[in-house]
Amino acid sequence: MAREGRCFCDINPFCYFLSKQKEVTKRKLKDLFSKEKIAKKHTQEKLPVVVFDFHSNMIKRAPGVDLESQLNKAVNIRLACEKINGILIRPGETFSFWRTVGKTTRRKGYKDGRIIVRNQLRKGLGGGLCNLGNTINRIVLHSPMTVTEFHKHSDALAPDEGPRIPLNAGTAVCYNYIDYRFRNDSDQTVQLLLWCDGEDLHGQLRAEREFPYTYSLTEEDHHFRKEGEKYYRVSKIYRTVRDRQTQDVTGQELIWDNHSQVLFDPALIPPQLLRTEEAAH
Repeated sequence: MAREGRCFCDINPFCYFLSKQKEVTKRKLKDLFSKEKIAKKHTQEKLPVVVFDFHSNMIKRAPGVDLESQLNKAVNIRLACEKINGILIRPGETFSFWRTVGKTTRRKGYKDGRIIVRNQLRKGLGGGLCNLGNTINRIVLHSPMTVTEFHKHSDALAPDEGPRIPLNAGTAVCYNYIDYRFRNDSDQTVQLLLWCDGEDLHGQLRAEREFPYTYSLTEEDHHFRKEGEKYYRVSKIYRTVRDRQTQDVTGQELIWDNHSQVLFDPALIPPQLLRTEEAAH
């Protein structure tokens, strides 16, 4: 029996494995009986209109960051991109990260990268694909696509490099039960392109024609806060919708009330961004 306050999966690694396999099986059964139309078709021919374009560096070189895990992450992302690049999502279809990428195995070339288990950074096979899932999420949020499955992890895995980018991290994926999915509820086909160039990850969402609205992300009241013995990144992230022709705001929604535990050395938090718990109230 587990000690009071501990989950079954915390007892030992084998219990964690059993718990994970249970969730994998549940997802497979759920998908088997689901009526969702999962996007499967790929094409090398690009749709003509770029809805949103984004790129970022895959390798973090910062104090306290394990470089080997970062390099392995880049390998894992490149392999997964090859499975996704060029996929078409027709009206009514759903994109599923794991139904597209498949299981990560050493036979396929995947390596041990950084993963998060119960708010702790560890090494694990296929680690780092959350970085790719987050890139897809950022792209999708700049479009009228409907996010149907989204899971969060900490948005404070490592110190920021350069200016703060809202939703630069925070999307969780884990084969296959922690998935990222979006549905195309528009009247036209869209295409997701993902590829690597050196250490850079590139992503685009393309469409047959322009959508009538544009989308942007903004972050308010971004700061760090000490609560007890732990530190947290705190902010509110909004998505704003504008009419493409008039630029009038037609809608705004809070997409994340961010309260992420800091998983890097708190000494690296910029002092000007650190508030005490008392000052926050």
